[in-house]
Amino acid sequence: MSDHVNFGDYLLAAGNGEDIAVVGADRRYSYAELRAAASRLVAELAALDMPAGSRVAVLAPNSFFWVAAYLATMKAGHVVVPVSEKLLPEDIRRNLDLVGCAAVLLDRRLRRRFDPALGGRVQVLTDELLSDEIRTDGAPVPDRQPSRSAAAPGDPDADAALMFTSGTTSRPRAVRVTHRNLRANTESIIDYLGLRADDRVLVILPFFYCYGASLLHTHLRVGGRVVITGSFAFPEAVLDQLEREECTVLAGVPSSFQLLLRASSFATRELPSLRVVQQAGGKLLPVLVEELRAARNPAQLFLMYGQTEATARLSYLPPQLLPDKSGSIGRGIPGVELRVLDEDGHPVGPGERGEIYATGENISPGYYADPAGSAAKFTPHGLRTGDVATVDEDGDIFVVDRRDDFIKTWGHRVSSQEVEACAMRIDRVVSAAAIGVPDAEAGEAVTLFVAARPGTTVTPEEVLTHCRGHLARHMIPGSVLVLDALPLNAHGKIAKPTLRELATRTGNAGCWPVGPTNGPHRDTDSRSRRTSQ
Repeated sequence: MSDHVNFGDYLLAAGNGEDIAVVGADRRYSYAELRAAASRLVAELAALDMPAGSRVAVLAPNSFFWVAAYLATMKAGHVVVPVSEKLLPEDIRRNLDLVGCAAVLLDRRLRRRFDPALGGRVQVLTDELLSDEIRTDGAPVPDRQPSRSAAAPGDPDADAALMFTSGTTSRPRAVRVTHRNLRANTESIIDYLGLRADDRVLVILPFFYCYGASLLHTHLRVGGRVVITGSFAFPEAVLDQLEREECTVLAGVPSSFQLLLRASSFATRELPSLRVVQQAGGKLLPVLVEELRAARNPAQLFLMYGQTEATARLSYLPPQLLPDKSGSIGRGIPGVELRVLDEDGHPVGPGERGEIYATGENISPGYYADPAGSAAKFTPHGLRTGDVATVDEDGDIFVVDRRDDFIKTWGHRVSSQEVEACAMRIDRVVSAAAIGVPDAEAGEAVTLFVAARPGTTVTPEEVLTHCRGHLARHMIPGSVLVLDALPLNAHGKIAKPTLRELATRTGNAGCWPVGPTNGPHRDTDSRSRRTSQ
């Protein structure tokens, strides 16, 4: 297939018309229906008479409409801008203004909420346009194959999508993702996972997140099935759906597997259809990797690493290496080279620390309208990931922590992930997050947040006692707070900026560490409370 094929058409080329493409909350949709819906929206976008390359937002929860709108925008020769429907109206307005959106494809149920942010600024098309394209009487739908007149092949290096990062800055960044980027990453993921036309992926991640979008890309491309969950608030119900739909693939971020392993029957269910489990979106703590490997289901576990700036995936660890490479992200996926470099740009030796840099066809050309940010992130050495790591003698990479998440305390650089891993060894802890908060003497005090498994309790004192028995003195938290649940961002990752604000509000920024001076731990007041979000 030519490199100049529009990515929307590329994704729809393999699926047989009568096969199921999407399982939504209310019904199943065939590839014929998906092609028809996308074609209808292409025609509606054409009627808006926008210049090629206009930015078009998709504002909807995961749904058949979201999938059709996403594909149609690219097929029409425009740049799709997935936006989280969980944002506040003012944040929606800010994001649309940031990239200059000309139109929005909107779920009509969100119209009342977001009209103040959209009114008069952009042209709006809703899912009501698809009512004539979807048959509910069981009659077959004509299969509309991609046509040259409906698609816009164009330049493979032209922008296909703008994906907002899940970063910690107040001003979001929109990552430019080209048709070439998307195709390269899609083909690589299909290759190393061995995805097939009979695969059915259960999607618990939002499509506006690059990881969630990659699940859509890879399974549509092989002619597989995308099964959408309504909510992950009740993980047991999600497992029921996985079993009912005979899903073969499950993907999640660390918080997903924390809930599945410690707040559901996932570890003890057989789930015979499940053959691939994918984990990315942050490091999964070793204790949870062990629990996943010990689960009764037959799935192979792929630990992966990626960034929005890399379209989605950068590396994976083959399942057969898990026993011998605990904590490793493996090496670059097909077509990607990862290097761990020191501050002078030289490769580090085994066991030495450096930062991960990446090169490959999946790497974005930069941020939209942000030359300074692009220059800092997309360097002559490649994509600067911001992750500190080591390399072993075999060339496999081990992430130590995010550069920005190291806690500088009493002259030491403490890995937040090591503190979190220690807390997670308590089997009643369902999630943990360590942060540094300003401290007049230590520089930063280690503050640990934990949440207990539903139906159980855990106290700050027992968490602290456990940490004292397993961590070096300078790593022991100066404060432990127990929450009902740890806050998550729109991508399902623990929101550490929110925790930093909470630590400041609750007065836990000035706690004495247990260091070489054996200073006191002030855990009597602030840490004995159970604090809710």
